[in-house]
Amino acid sequence: MSDTYAPHEFQYSSAEHQAGTALAGMWLFLATEVLFFGGLFLTWIYARSQNLAGFDAGARETELWIGTLNTGILLTSSFVYSTGLAFARVGNNRRLMQCCFAAIGLGLAFLALKFGLEWSGDFDKHLWPVGPDFKFAGEPTEGGARLFYVFYFIGTGLHGVHMVGGIVLVAMIAWRARRREFSPLYVTPVEVVGMYWSFVDIIWIILYPLIYLIGRS
Repeated sequence: MSDTYAPHEFQYSSAEHQAGTALAGMWLFLATEVLFFGGLFLTWIYARSQNLAGFDAGARETELWIGTLNTGILLTSSFVYSTGLAFARVGNNRRLMQCCFAAIGLGLAFLALKFGLEWSGDFDKHLWPVGPDFKFAGEPTEGGARLFYVFYFIGTGLHGVHMVGGIVLVAMIAWRARRREFSPLYVTPVEVVGMYWSFVDIIWIILYPLIYLIGRS
């Protein structure tokens, strides 16, 4: 692709108009996501305030080292993808593609640790909050602990779904970079996906203390 040509669809008056619309659309989408997750987090915090002992007991059963490692993995993935965006802005599609592959690898590592290792361990420890086999069944903290794990599985499950979506989007950017579609004048798709990828990381940064830290303090 020529570095002097910025493509745009027929419905837009210019490439700048198309880029601005795409970025505004992503900001609007992320605003709806903030409302969605914000409601979940506010409900979580309120429920915890009413069941401190149970939530703390549940939190102490979580694997702090996995949560901490996954936080580092996601922060690194955002840095790597941002580096790819910088390469895209100078027209280096090859480096962008490499950064995308690295970000995908880190995302898959996160999913493997969270769901392949931690969730499987949670089920082994009978921490699924539904049914009589729940670990805290019959204890004074049972109600609060069940609520904690309801929020835990909903929150991490929703985040995992968004992670999978982000990995698919980054893979699409890598595919387009392989076709050398980006140039210094055309990086809008890379920016839009980067906004989404960073948002998914921010959601985890909020989940991390709610799950792993507050109950241990």
